[in-house]
Amino acid sequence: MKGLRVDAVLIQAVIAGALSFAHLHDLAYAAGQTGWKAWAYPVSVDLLLVAAWRRLRTARRDRSAWTWFAIALCASLGANIATAGLLDLEHVPAWLRILVAGWPALAFLGGTLLVHSPTEPAAPTQAVDEPAALDVDMHRANDPAPAPDPVPELAPATAQALPADAPAVPAALLDHARKIADAHHASTGSPMPADALSARLQLPAPMAHAIAEQLQLT
Repeated sequence: MKGLRVDAVLIQAVIAGALSFAHLHDLAYAAGQTGWKAWAYPVSVDLLLVAAWRRLRTARRDRSAWTWFAIALCASLGANIATAGLLDLEHVPAWLRILVAGWPALAFLGGTLLVHSPTEPAAPTQAVDEPAALDVDMHRANDPAPAPDPVPELAPATAQALPADAPAVPAALLDHARKIADAHHASTGSPMPADALSARLQLPAPMAHAIAEQLQLT
């Protein structure tokens, strides 16, 4: 079925081309172009039409190709209409004789411009965006993790243990003492002595000693 469709289209194209070819020949002959010259006119028109169409297939925005395609199409259609009885081929007007006589030069100019005009540059192919490679430091994977900063400790004032009835230290007071000890360690680089913490907090010795011991434990 597909082959029948193609054959039908080709037959139709051959018939239409033959009729248009004959009309152009008859018009050129009536305008005074006899012999082989009358047969050359339809060939010239059809070749210019084909050349302009081939140019349009590669350069759709080429205004020159569209112009010459329109000129060749008008020449072909004009010949078909003129030979349909609208024009007395026995008495062709002078302006038509001038057009037919000047057509070879016009067709040569159009064919030359279509062949030698530069084609449109091909649109650059856009590169597909590739995902960026992960910036991974391969040397860092095997390196040991840095040791955390040592928790500041308080230097013990004495080695004696707390009595069993050591006073309970409130959580808020213990946090305050820890901040003081941390600040001392950050500024001096050494643990804060228990005596210095006791003097800073202005607390009784048992309470200061209990705080120092708990900070050492934590």
